[in-house]
Amino acid sequence: MRLSERIRYVGVNDMRTTRFESQWTLPFGVSYNSYLVVDEKVALIDTAAAQYEDEFLTNIKAEIGDRRIDYLVVNHMEPDHSALQAAVRRVYPDCEIVTNAKAATMIEGFNGITEGIKVVKEGESLSLGEVSLRFFMVPMVHWPETMVSWCPEEKTLFSGDAFGAFKAVGNSVTDSYSNTFEEYKDEMTRYYASIVGKYGGPVQTALKKVGGLAIGRLCPTHGPVWENRIADVIALYDRLSRYEASRGVCLAYGSMYGNTEKAALALAEALKARGVECAVHNLTAEDYSFALRDVFKYDTLILGSPTYNNGIFPPVRQLMQGVCDRMVKGRRFMAFGSFTWAAASVKLLNEMASAAGFEILGEGTTFKQGFTPDKFDAEALAALV
Repeated sequence: MRLSERIRYVGVNDMRTTRFESQWTLPFGVSYNSYLVVDEKVALIDTAAAQYEDEFLTNIKAEIGDRRIDYLVVNHMEPDHSALQAAVRRVYPDCEIVTNAKAATMIEGFNGITEGIKVVKEGESLSLGEVSLRFFMVPMVHWPETMVSWCPEEKTLFSGDAFGAFKAVGNSVTDSYSNTFEEYKDEMTRYYASIVGKYGGPVQTALKKVGGLAIGRLCPTHGPVWENRIADVIALYDRLSRYEASRGVCLAYGSMYGNTEKAALALAEALKARGVECAVHNLTAEDYSFALRDVFKYDTLILGSPTYNNGIFPPVRQLMQGVCDRMVKGRRFMAFGSFTWAAASVKLLNEMASAAGFEILGEGTTFKQGFTPDKFDAEALAALV
């Protein structure tokens, strides 16, 4: 697809992979975006996942025919974007790889390529004829070798994984229809929370670095090409990387025999009755990236866990550890759960939340054995929120 006379989209959609990074569910698929800049010389920006070699090379051929690729620009070395470097070199043997010093060592480690690599530094430019590419280093967004490529003549930023989203792209590739941002916003937030969430500081640094660019087209490696809602996309990333959140509750729970679940649903109803926006997640039925998304969206996290092996029920512990690993800041917290003979889960969850700097809303509630409304005062807990 032609994004302009010089900028071409040659990426692919993946509707076969069920879990991104073997972890995160993909109910709507994912795209691996790659781009051509076609001028006197031709530059290919990143590649795609290994299983899409034939489709990827066919897309390139459809855009440039028998022309050679002069440069392969490597912004990011994660294998969903770098797995086809050797394939590109096989078809275009004179292609020079353009990347930074940290990525060059990874190219050798992943693909065994050591020759024909041009190492660029911060701010360095590469002329393609009438247009050029300028390179900016954005380490830890979200690997140490990441960089972005700026084509000033086309006002186009090739941003790597920054501003990416889960969910395959449509036939238009761009945000050409009015509700594209709303359609992708949740999957962009889930992508950020799962993949980039730990690196709020580096994201802020990167945003400042590219903040002075007059961006008219934003080309990430996943999700739509942004042309109409660029300000909204950048504002969302700014907000997420500052750990800012809207008023509301992410209520996530795990339940073995239904007692903690009954408490969770009672609390959710009590919160909604008070007009509190509340997203409920059963951590035994879905992967925890959906709850992580809502931890980044809302200012309050409530977790329900039975005591299990004198500890936290594993699916709940996984989410709480994921929140702590991402160094989420400024959240309010509450815990509840059931136990049979020794209560521990609520105490341990409160300790983790306190260590993360969260505001603890009361001591939480733990109840013995079966759920009954008199053991679990949902109204009183909702009032604390």
